[in-house]
Amino acid sequence: MAAIAETVWQYQQQYESALDAFFEFKATGKVASSGPKLDMDRVETLEKENVELKASLAEVLKRLAALEGNIKEAAPAAGGDAEEDDDVDLFGSDDEEDDAEAERIKAERIAAYNERKAAKEDKKGKIVAKSNIIFDVKPWDDETDMAALEASVRTIEMEGLLWGTGKLVAIGYGIKKLQITCVIVDDLVSTDLLEEKITEFEDFIQSVDVVAFNKI
Repeated sequence: MAAIAETVWQYQQQYESALDAFFEFKATGKVASSGPKLDMDRVETLEKENVELKASLAEVLKRLAALEGNIKEAAPAAGGDAEEDDDVDLFGSDDEEDDAEAERIKAERIAAYNERKAAKEDKKGKIVAKSNIIFDVKPWDDETDMAALEASVRTIEMEGLLWGTGKLVAIGYGIKKLQITCVIVDDLVSTDLLEEKITEFEDFIQSVDVVAFNKI
């Protein structure tokens, strides 16, 4: 501590001179003639650059504010144009006319086809579509009366239905199934409905399957 105090006291004059120069510069902007000198050229250059930077920044902010104002003014105008465009249907009427014309042409073609078809049927006679079906009718077990089962199936009568031949086919363990054929008029008899009617004889029949279906 004694050494530090002695050193400070030795350079006291220089410290005080530097301190006086600092306060004089703060008060007057000038450096005292005595004591260490500051690089005033460097200080002036920095001050000039600082002023120029502030001026440039102010100009940039001014331009940015003007640009934002232009964008805000243009936005409502653009929105108004979009709304007006939405109200204008440039192609709707043409599309509707095209659809109507297409429907008219389609209706005319269908009518012409039906007329030609009717004329052919009148000339040659209407063609009746028929199908030949073979059913597999399976009983519950080997004790089922297969004769009674077949007789029950043949009691089903429908317009357009004609029963054909029937035979018993062994399927194992002494059990036999009934394989029976029929001819149906396609427009009058539904295959699904016919199967439902056969399975109604549930005392005899376990299941019904179509094993063959051929157009005649």
